[in-house]
Amino acid sequence: MNYHELIDARRDEIIEFLRGMIRIPSVAGEPKGGAPFGEAVAEAYAQMLGCAESDGFDVFDADGWGGHIEWRGEGAKETLGIPVHLDVVPAGGAWVHEPFGADIADGRVYGRGTSDDKGATAAVYMAMKALRDSGFVPAKNIRLILGLDEETAWLGMEKYLEAAGPPDFGFTPDGDFPAVNGEMGVLNFDLAKKLGKVGDTGVSVRSIEGGNAPNMVPDKARAIVTDDSGKGYEHVKEKLAEYRARTGYRLGGKGIGKSFEIVAYGTSAHGSTPAEGLNAISVMMDFLGGLELANESMREFTDFYNRCIGFEFHGEGLGAGLSDEPSGKLILNVGQIQMDKDAAILTINVRYPVTLTSDDFYDALMPLVHSCDLGVVKLFDKAPIWFEPDDPFIRTLMDAYVEQTGDEAARPIVMGGATYARAIPNAVAYGPKFQGGPHVMHQADEYIEIDELIKITHIYAEAIRRLAG
Repeated sequence: MNYHELIDARRDEIIEFLRGMIRIPSVAGEPKGGAPFGEAVAEAYAQMLGCAESDGFDVFDADGWGGHIEWRGEGAKETLGIPVHLDVVPAGGAWVHEPFGADIADGRVYGRGTSDDKGATAAVYMAMKALRDSGFVPAKNIRLILGLDEETAWLGMEKYLEAAGPPDFGFTPDGDFPAVNGEMGVLNFDLAKKLGKVGDTGVSVRSIEGGNAPNMVPDKARAIVTDDSGKGYEHVKEKLAEYRARTGYRLGGKGIGKSFEIVAYGTSAHGSTPAEGLNAISVMMDFLGGLELANESMREFTDFYNRCIGFEFHGEGLGAGLSDEPSGKLILNVGQIQMDKDAAILTINVRYPVTLTSDDFYDALMPLVHSCDLGVVKLFDKAPIWFEPDDPFIRTLMDAYVEQTGDEAARPIVMGGATYARAIPNAVAYGPKFQGGPHVMHQADEYIEIDELIKITHIYAEAIRRLAG
């Protein structure tokens, strides 16, 4: 059988391979022994290496920091690298299906990581197996690189590349089809406000917390408030009821001892597409802005948030509404908040245009920061990727996609997501998401359509054959 026939014949095997990956809750945890990203990530990693060894591929391990599965070409002088990641973001949210149960329903496999990035990892691996078993002989080495901390700091990929060296070129199956010829720059930073003494009248905000990661739209935020005036919290409850009726947003409140807890709910989404979710932090800050707050500096911070960030996604209120022709507008997501009696800290994720730099963003941001008496801590920065749409490499990926889908109208795209394409030379993101489909990465009840899982396996097999032949 040829490799496409083998993929179709192995449909059930591909599904079960993915389900086995999903059942391991590979969220980054505390380092332990030879598991720098926690035991669950190490378990997922060991499972992949073990499968590859059993299937007859060569494997390499960089002391638990990452590794690869390799199919060596005859006399190969170049290596095609395909970096994937086995770590996932926390489950978060209210799931109908168990996040790590790998349920099958309605023609889908459900679970955290199905669309980011275990579904595509399974597809690439099974595509490699089908190509090999069909008799294809590659002219280049084909290296499936296993990243373990893509959702956090990428330290593992750095250490892996130090040990193994980079491939010559490649693609990562962690973006969109038909092909991604540009990735916007990505940065994370903290925006902090020192808080002063609480006044004698009004509601005092004692703490706020919300969000699971900078690159996720937070689906929950929680605040603890007190009121020492002796009025009780009926006026806060009335404000909550009025706010819910006016906005339609979900908030709840209840007494906890002498304090009152407020919980705001949103809808999670990937940080590169915040418009597809609802930011619970923005809901919370909008509500708190309608209360008479006793802390003047907290009032200032709340006013700043609602005036300059609020529910918008492009940085205009911060004075940093940058854009360019290939990318469109900058994308901004407030991913986390931590507030106590001393300070309020926002952790913000930004995707900036491919023709600009992080310095362009910070230069635009700082005047407002200074005027509002805020502090900035730069945490993370990945420069953009940009290939011309008619680059031969992009054309090869596009041709493989068109052959398997018939979508001749497709054109390469620029996306806001940050992928491992930034970690290796001459690389782009390539699938697995199809344009126009639902965006379920980082959301509750994340899933992959089984028919799409098989389709992307065909596309990746065709692309690997063309690139490594």
